[in-house]
Amino acid sequence: MSAVLLIFIFGLVALAASAFVVLPLVRKPRRADGPKRAGWLALGAGLAVAAVGLGSYAVLGQPDLAYKSLRGPTNDDYPALLATLARRMPNRPGDYEGWALLGRGYMAYGNASQAAKAFGHAVEAAKAQLGAAPPQLLSNYGEALAEEAGEVTKDAEAVFREVLEKEPEDVMSRYFIGRALSQRGDKNGALQIWENLLADAPPDAPWRGTLINQMASLRSETGGGAPFAPAVMVARLAAQLDANPNNIDGWVMLINSYMVLGDKEKAAAALAKARSVFANQADAQAALSEVAQKNALN
Repeated sequence: MSAVLLIFIFGLVALAASAFVVLPLVRKPRRADGPKRAGWLALGAGLAVAAVGLGSYAVLGQPDLAYKSLRGPTNDDYPALLATLARRMPNRPGDYEGWALLGRGYMAYGNASQAAKAFGHAVEAAKAQLGAAPPQLLSNYGEALAEEAGEVTKDAEAVFREVLEKEPEDVMSRYFIGRALSQRGDKNGALQIWENLLADAPPDAPWRGTLINQMASLRSETGGGAPFAPAVMVARLAAQLDANPNNIDGWVMLINSYMVLGDKEKAAAALAKARSVFANQADAQAALSEVAQKNALN
């Protein structure tokens, strides 16, 4: 329907253009039947050109794109909405929420450079308006700076440390501070921060696996280092599972952690408890059988 409407509009424009050609010829005095014939010939020529143009555009052109440009972006046209917001924000320098929204949009599309600029404007506007930037906004800004540079720069680290002064438990800041320490060669310091972060995290946190892999890689660089799963982390994980036992990934992690600590008895007890929790769930039982076989607990 949009293309049809656009063609109809173009048709009206063509008719109007034809009128500009015809009217002067009709008004101009001519001999005999000249005016009438000349007028009809001009009108016919105008309509023929319009018909050829419209037909060619309908077949070869992109009327839908032209229609979209006329009506503006829709609510589900995210790149266009992002572009519209980017055009408007320079005229609203004090709108820190708008700048923050623009920054998150750029991050979602992988443009960390533009995201850092947008979050920078948001931080400045928030400090001017509120006296201080919210920790979440600062955390987003630090992440954009780090992603833009491909490492945790001094500026990014300063932002994350500012966040931790206000929110000591902020997950993103703790993670990136660990990366900063690792970059400087303080791998044990990075591991300590990440181990504490992992101990505080919910057992179903989606980033746990990624962080564990990074910790394992860091330990291999340090020649082993501290045990992979510190006792305090395992104890916290066990307590979390006691309070919320319906988490199969958490139980698998707990069993593996006990085995890494060399406590096979507790690993077997955790396996038995998990099997009773998931007694009627085939997928969970299969996962438990796999971890049991892996650790020779059968």
